[in-house]
Amino acid sequence: MKIDFTKTIIRILIIYVLVLPSFSSIAEPLQSTLKIATFDVDATPPIGSSLTYDPMINNWDLGLRAKGIVILGSGQPIVLCSVDWIGISNDSQDEFKRIMAEAAGTIPARVVVHAIHQHDAPASDLGAEKLLVQAGLNPMAFEGTYTRDLIKRLGLAISKSISASVPFTHIGRGEAPVYQVASNRRILGPDGKAKASRTSATRDAALRAEPEGLIDPMVSLISFWNSNKPVAVLSYYASHPQSYYRTGIANPDFPGIARFMRQLAVPDALHIHFNGAGGNLTAGKYNDGAKENRLVLAERLADGMKRAWDLTKQEPVNASSIAWNVESVTLKPAQGIESLEAKMKTETPVFVANNLSKLVWLRRMQSGKKIDLACLNMGNIRILHLPGEPFVEYQLAAKAERPDLFVAVAGYGDYGMGYIGNSVAYAQGGYETGQASGVTAEAEGILMKAIRKLLH
Repeated sequence: MKIDFTKTIIRILIIYVLVLPSFSSIAEPLQSTLKIATFDVDATPPIGSSLTYDPMINNWDLGLRAKGIVILGSGQPIVLCSVDWIGISNDSQDEFKRIMAEAAGTIPARVVVHAIHQHDAPASDLGAEKLLVQAGLNPMAFEGTYTRDLIKRLGLAISKSISASVPFTHIGRGEAPVYQVASNRRILGPDGKAKASRTSATRDAALRAEPEGLIDPMVSLISFWNSNKPVAVLSYYASHPQSYYRTGIANPDFPGIARFMRQLAVPDALHIHFNGAGGNLTAGKYNDGAKENRLVLAERLADGMKRAWDLTKQEPVNASSIAWNVESVTLKPAQGIESLEAKMKTETPVFVANNLSKLVWLRRMQSGKKIDLACLNMGNIRILHLPGEPFVEYQLAAKAERPDLFVAVAGYGDYGMGYIGNSVAYAQGGYETGQASGVTAEAEGILMKAIRKLLH
C-alpha cells in the first residue's frame, strides 16, 4: 500500500490544532519541583582565639557546627541555619544573612540564623567589635576574624549544596516529652517576687528541690523526605543548653551530643537542632554541675528525640503549601543602656561580652532598624523564629494560639537585646529581667501581636 505522506502530515497537524488544546485545558497546572539542600560547616574557632568568656585553649571530641537547609521551588529560596554559638547579634546577623542570601539566590529577609546558646563557644557582633575598636579597646570576645571566615565558608557551602539538592515530596512531624532536663530557673518567694535564679549547674540542693516550674516538656521534630527516604531532621527544644562551662574548651554541650546520637541512629538525614524559647529555663533542677551529667542530659534529650521520631507522621507537600511570612517590630528599650558606652571601658570582659550588644541594638533601633520575626508555613506545620532569649511563655502561647496546627519555635535569633521576659516577670524582678534584658514589659504585647499575625 502506497502512503500519501502529504495527507498524513496534514491529518497530524489537524489533530494537534483541534484535539491537544482540549487535553491541556483539563490538565493540572505544572508545579515546580520542591527541592532541599543541606549544609554542615565546622564552626569551631582556632585555639588561641576568644570564646565568649575565656580564651580558647583546646577543642573537644565534638566540635561546633553551623548546619542548615535551603528550601527551593516555592518562590525565592528559604534558608534556615543553626549555629553552635552563644549568640549572633546585630551587624553580624546582617552579614550572615547577606552572604547566605547571595549564595542561595534569595533575599536576606528569607534567611534566618539562630544560635543554640552553648557557653563554651563564640559570641558574634561585628557592631560591638567596631565600637570597641573605635574606643581603642581590645574587642576580646567580639573580635570578628573568625566570624568573617565562617560567613565566607557558609556562603561557599550553600552554593555547593544547592548544586547537590534533592527533591522532597513529604514533610514529617512528631513530638514527645523530654524527661528531667528543663526546669524553670526563676524561683519565686511567697510575695510573688523572684528570690533566686536556678542556674544551669545548681549546686544548692534546696534550689534543686524546688518544683520543676513552668516549662514546655516537648521536643518537636520536623523532617523532610524524598519519598520514603529522610533528608533532613530539624529538632526544637527549649532550655539553656549548659551542663558545665567556662572550661576554655569549645564544645556543643548536651544538645550537640544528643544531635550526634540521633545522627548516628538516622545517618541518611542531616540533623539540625534549634533551641526554643528557653530564656527562663535551665537544667538546674537536674544538674549539680557534675561533669558526668553532660552525658545524662544528652541521653535524656536524645531519648525524647527518638520517641518523637518514632511517632513521626508524614504528609505530602507541594509548592503551594509552603509560605514564608515576616513581621518587623520595634521593641521599647530598657533604661540605662546608654550607660554601657562608659562601662565598656571599666567593666570586666564578661560584663562587656554579656551586655555591649544591647548598646549596638539600641543605636540600630534609633537609626530606624527593626527586628524581624518570621514564620515558615508548610501544610499544617508552622515554624516560628524569634529574637533574643525569649521566655518559654512565648512558646507556650504560640502553641495555644493554634492548637489545630503543629507549631515549633526557634529562639535565639538576633541576640542583640538579650532576655525577653513576659510582662509579669518584669514586676517580679530577678536577674533575667534586670540588667540582662534590653527591653521592657511592653515587649510581650508587641511580640504577641506579631506572633498571632504570623500564625494566622
